[in-house]
Amino acid sequence: MNMKNIAFAFILAASCLAVQAQHSESDYLYTTKSFRDASLKKIVAGTSHGNIFVSNVPASQTRVEVYIHSSNGNQELSKQEVQKKLDEYYTLEISLSGDVLNASVRQKKEILFNEPGLSISFEIYAPKSASSILKTSHGNIDLTGMEGSQDVETSHGNITISKITGKLTGQTSHGNVSVTDCKNDIDVSTDHGDITGTNCEGAIKLITSHGNIDLRNLKGKVRAGTSHGNVSGNSIGGELNASTSHGNVNLDDMSSSVNASTDHGDISLSAVTVTGEIVMSNGNGNISLELPKGKGLDLDLQGREVSVDGMQNFNGSKSKDLVKGSTNGGGTKVSAKTDREARVTFR
Repeated sequence: MNMKNIAFAFILAASCLAVQAQHSESDYLYTTKSFRDASLKKIVAGTSHGNIFVSNVPASQTRVEVYIHSSNGNQELSKQEVQKKLDEYYTLEISLSGDVLNASVRQKKEILFNEPGLSISFEIYAPKSASSILKTSHGNIDLTGMEGSQDVETSHGNITISKITGKLTGQTSHGNVSVTDCKNDIDVSTDHGDITGTNCEGAIKLITSHGNIDLRNLKGKVRAGTSHGNVSGNSIGGELNASTSHGNVNLDDMSSSVNASTDHGDISLSAVTVTGEIVMSNGNGNISLELPKGKGLDLDLQGREVSVDGMQNFNGSKSKDLVKGSTNGGGTKVSAKTDREARVTFR
């Protein structure tokens, strides 16, 4: 193939990709079912291969939009083909029973291994006071602007949650989790993915097995844990418990009590103010701590090498591997224990 033909083939391939990229979810709208002025208190939605989106609207605009396309992204299906496959293999239900809105799809029989199935997604618009139970196996969940209790779950997909003021529970096995501008009880987890928590307040629990955790502008009782990944945080007030087994813990501009630990990694922490105990433990890494001057503290610093800069009015014992005593008459406990270097700086 000469250079001219290669260039033409490249342009043709790029054009095909561009055409494919032009398809959006709206291209696959199958049906819309409206429930105008419904007295709705709960949403129950479930699908196997598809996304679920829930957002708030006035009661007069309550509706469910259903989007359907081939589960094989490379194969386009006509509306007739979609309908035939839907009738043969699936049961789709969109209904209102009392004050409960149901949106569900289940598979009636097995699809041949060489034949693509359908990806069936729901976009649900409902009054913000509604609670929800949302489940999908292979798809993302996006939930925003609701006030009731929310329970969301997917196996292979991301969870994106914002502006929720009711109790929130979320779980995915393989996907990332993002929680933004939420209040009240928050309990979200993933097995393989990252978690971000931003501008949230309340009792907050963020857990992953293999992934990083990023905490920004949180207030309340915060528990953040991962097995293989880093934990980073900025501007957290209240109470923080942050842990990882294999990774670093980096915390800046803290105004909370802190319990931070890792087995294989470094820990660094800078505190704007000391409002409660600071306890740090590290099995195989360094600890770096910055504290404001002039506070009454009870220090217990241990490591292979311990150094302290800017300390005032200290009463206690100091050696190469230990600093134990009080500053400014004593007060809040500050503990740092590691098998390597521990460095504390007062600013």
